[in-house]
Amino acid sequence: MEILIINGPNLNLLGKREPTVYGGVSFEAYFETLQKAYPQLHLHYYQSNHEGALLDKLHEVGFCYDGIILNAGAYTHTSVALQDAIRGISTPVVEVHISNTFAREAFRHHSYISPVAKGIIVGFGMESYRLAIESLLIVTSDQ
Repeated sequence: MEILIINGPNLNLLGKREPTVYGGVSFEAYFETLQKAYPQLHLHYYQSNHEGALLDKLHEVGFCYDGIILNAGAYTHTSVALQDAIRGISTPVVEVHISNTFAREAFRHHSYISPVAKGIIVGFGMESYRLAIESLLIVTSDQ
């Protein structure tokens, strides 16, 4: 099973950026934990601060991977283009946020990703990614 985790803008700073909100662990370190916990899966990771690069990656894997976990960062609240890309692919996408976006600034309460995502996981810290993997395992076993 092929699963790609995509992180958007500023998530390359995890472990350094606002540790009270996002924790003190880099995503790369957490990703190694996920790979060890799910040796039966082919987990891949991609991060970009550029919207077009995120679109290109969705197009690249959106018809051949079994699942995509997307933390679009601030693009969650602004990108109709990401919504259109997800709508156009066949691979299920789970939207993930490390923090509880509904407990933060009002502009973070709206998502362009949610209407086209298979599901949404918010507010469980880095474990949100593990929960997204588990949800994809359930979704694909139902098919």
